[in-house]
Amino acid sequence: MRSLESIDISRNQLSGEIPPSISNLSFLNKLDMSYNHLKGEIPTGTQIQSFEASNFVGNNLCGPPLPINCSSNQQIPHIDGDGTKNDGHGVNWFFVSMAFGFIVGFWRKRVRGEMK
Repeated sequence: MRSLESIDISRNQLSGEIPPSISNLSFLNKLDMSYNHLKGEIPTGTQIQSFEASNFVGNNLCGPPLPINCSSNQQIPHIDGDGTKNDGHGVNWFFVSMAFGFIVGFWRKRVRGEMK
C-alpha cells in the first residue's frame, strides 16, 4: 500500500479528517481530494503540501497548500511577485481575455458570413 502513486477520491462525499498516515505514501505523485466533506488540517509530510491547492478545494480544510491558516481559520494573504498583497478578490485577467477572444471570434465569423 505504501507504493501507491495515484489517489483520486474527489467528489465522493467523504467526511472526516485526512489521516496523518497519508504522508507515509512516499511514491504518491497524484492526489485529488477535492469536493468532499473533509475537515481539519492537511497533514504535514513529504510531498503532501507540494500538491496544488485545487486538489483540496471544496472541503473545510486548512493549512498548506491552501491559503487558509489553521490556527485562525482565516485566509492567508497572497503576496505577488512585486511584493504587493493580493487578497484574491481581483480580476482574473485570463478569463476576461478568453471571453474577449470568443466575442471577437464570433463577431468576425458573423461579419464574414454577411459578406458572402
